[in-house]
Amino acid sequence: MPADTGGLSDSAVQKQVEARLATVEPDVEVLAVERAGSRRSPVLRVFLDRPRGVDLELCARVTHHLRDLLVDYTVEVSSPGPERPLTRLDHYQRYRGSRIRVRTGEPIDGRNDFKGELVGVDDEAVSLAADWGMVQIPHERIRRSNLISQPEASGRPS
Repeated sequence: MPADTGGLSDSAVQKQVEARLATVEPDVEVLAVERAGSRRSPVLRVFLDRPRGVDLELCARVTHHLRDLLVDYTVEVSSPGPERPLTRLDHYQRYRGSRIRVRTGEPIDGRNDFKGELVGVDDEAVSLAADWGMVQIPHERIRRSNLISQPEASGRPS
């Protein structure tokens, strides 16, 4: 019987997806699960990664594995791309030194959107060095965060 995911939080749906894939695709990491679309046309976006990369064949297999679990959604499965979502402590630790964007649910010092270099991470917060200074953002305040793709050098000042 298919699971009803309509009343579950995004993190609960992500846990269902992770549990299913752990048994059939153990080398796949579920980076993020996001709901999109409308009530009439709900979409569930699943972002994956694995050591040897994500290809079309893997996306098709994962979509097939999730069909009965997510029967009420259109499922989109993809690689994270250059603006990979950061959803867990080990993601932040892995990308320390990279430029990231963090959006918070509630303002911190009057801001909800932060961009800067990820210079620190611990169990409590992430630390960013931005043009305007340093900021610590507690994990529980983070609504969404991702890497910022670096533009290629064009020979022109930005």
